[in-house]
Amino acid sequence: MGLIVLSPLFLTLSLLVKFDGSRGNVFYVQERVGKNGKHFNMYKFRSMIPNADAELDKLKSYNEVDGAMFKMKDDPRITKIGKFIRKYSLDELPQLINVIAGQMSLVGPRPPIPSEVAEYTKYDMQRLLVVPGCTGLWQVTDRNNTDFNGAVKLDIKYIQKSCFTYDMKIMFETVLVMIKPNAAY
Repeated sequence: MGLIVLSPLFLTLSLLVKFDGSRGNVFYVQERVGKNGKHFNMYKFRSMIPNADAELDKLKSYNEVDGAMFKMKDDPRITKIGKFIRKYSLDELPQLINVIAGQMSLVGPRPPIPSEVAEYTKYDMQRLLVVPGCTGLWQVTDRNNTDFNGAVKLDIKYIQKSCFTYDMKIMFETVLVMIKPNAAY
């Protein structure tokens, strides 16, 4: 039902991404790690130039967070349309396909990429005990000012407190973040 309601937005975003001048695919597909270490392909609207992953090694020295993940405020791989859709987290909408497929839930820890999991400590591995989510506590809590260890702590807190009302609270806060972005990049 959600995909039907959102289909005009999906179509509009697809056209914007397709004709952004970078000649890439509309969707970015990336291998992620889900519950109990099971790998799956996660979908997003493409927000970077084609072959952006190949450029990552050149940028690793500019990583702005400690730990296993990569974040860079003015990442040169991001397209103009990509900057806009990331600001409002619209690049994440195709993950509803992953939710329908049972690979993700609406709320939960973000699914990591395999190279991040390779750097996990035993404590970090707790994130893989639950189905990953499209949004979570970290995404609604000043996400760009939280380092990797802080994100893991927020994910573990979510896992420990997880219940329907907590999920509803996080989904409501997610909508607020999308309406009034907290400088996502």
